Amino acid sequence: MKVLAFDLGASSGRAILGIYENGKLQMEEIHRFSNDPVTVNGTIYWDILRLFYEIKTGLLKCVNSGHKDIESIAIDTWGVDFGLLDGDGKLLENPVHYRDARCDGMMEKVFETIPKDEIYSSTGIQFVKLNTIFQLASLVQNRKELLDRAKTLLFTPDLLAYFLTGKMSVEYTIASTSQLLNAEKRDWDYALIEKLGINKSIFPQIRMPGTVTGQLLPEIAEEVGFDRPVDVIACASHDTASAVVAAPIGKGEKSCYISCGTWSLLGAELDSPLINEQSFSENFTNEGGYAETIRFLKNISGLWLIQETRRQWNREGNNISFRDIDRMLETEVSANVYINPDNDSFSSPGNMPKRIEEYLASTNQPLPKTKGQQALCILESLALTYRFYIENLEKLLGYKIDTVHLIGGGTKDENLCRFTACATKKRVTAGPVEATALGNIAVQLIAKGEIKDIDEARTLLGDIKEYLPKDTELWEKKYADYMKVR
Repeated sequence: MKVLAFDLGASSGRAILGIYENGKLQMEEIHRFSNDPVTVNGTIYWDILRLFYEIKTGLLKCVNSGHKDIESIAIDTWGVDFGLLDGDGKLLENPVHYRDARCDGMMEKVFETIPKDEIYSSTGIQFVKLNTIFQLASLVQNRKELLDRAKTLLFTPDLLAYFLTGKMSVEYTIASTSQLLNAEKRDWDYALIEKLGINKSIFPQIRMPGTVTGQLLPEIAEEVGFDRPVDVIACASHDTASAVVAAPIGKGEKSCYISCGTWSLLGAELDSPLINEQSFSENFTNEGGYAETIRFLKNISGLWLIQETRRQWNREGNNISFRDIDRMLETEVSANVYINPDNDSFSSPGNMPKRIEEYLASTNQPLPKTKGQQALCILESLALTYRFYIENLEKLLGYKIDTVHLIGGGTKDENLCRFTACATKKRVTAGPVEATALGNIAVQLIAKGEIKDIDEARTLLGDIKEYLPKDTELWEKKYADYMKVR
């Protein structure tokens, strides 16, 4: 059986072909493309039509590679962002990027109407200013006419699936990132939505992952060369939810995962929401997972800091690749200086090295002398931040974690994997690198009856690397210094 996964991240997207035969899964990258937000008159937009074009290009390349016999496709993307459609199903404007400034100050305005603890007790979602709830609050305040014209809200993967099928629905895991779902009922909190001044009718029915959204429109199938029906399946459409499907979590083990890419999503897989005063105080989230599980996690900064630092270096006339950074660190000596990666000053695009230096100066730390030391500052700080939140997670769960599963593209950074084992003093597994695409494919195969369940899917993960803690005393000193400037 052949299925096709579209995995769209904040900076790039891929079409990955999955071929399942005789109990083995092969994956092949069919198409890769950049995802380039566009700033117009001060607003950052996603170029959604370009992304749709790239999806059709991926379908075309799949056919031209001799794989016109695929059974299904599925799309996963980042969370929270959405498009608004009018009564005729036409997109009212390009979806706005979660890093846009329209959410500045919106949390405080929402809390004037609805108490913070009331929102959390229902949704169980971490408070981050980019959440859908605050994006919509900004429209209520500043662009009410746009909301008044809207008849349907679709999150990014749902919007792209609608372009492919003509069918409108919202998948559970992506909807859960909005901070508008009741975590226990796994459905919209209509009372909360009405208190925000939003028409509840714009929110479509929620589908659970593994259900068929529709089939490719005949005109699209003809355009790309399919001569048979192709299902579009709602996988675990939030990219982290798909990644967790592919996490090597064993039954009964006391572990956590870190889905590491542009963001780091650190948490545990639970059967039911964990919502109490302590989780509210620690600002942990209860997002939806496959098979109605809960991703109890903390959304923290990730390799965005390295990515944005590299962009600035190259804007200044350098030509530095990520492999070049790895080479720097082979001989570089740490400056033993640290940042809090979640500090607000690091959340927006811009001159990241300058902002890091400003943070170090404000906390009375010396400045790195080389680019390698700047990179070490970021990676060591990330690993120490993981320890901080794992300790918080252990308190919330009531038990000690013995294994950390690092999954996703960040596992290619061996320094980060090694630092994480040293900082946390725990066994770390790294892989699969393509966790999100693998989880996307696995859900399709389960939906098609080729794989029994998620436990069977997790036997198809391939090679997993292991890292064990070293230099314990040195990293204890690093953690103590990090906590002083956090």
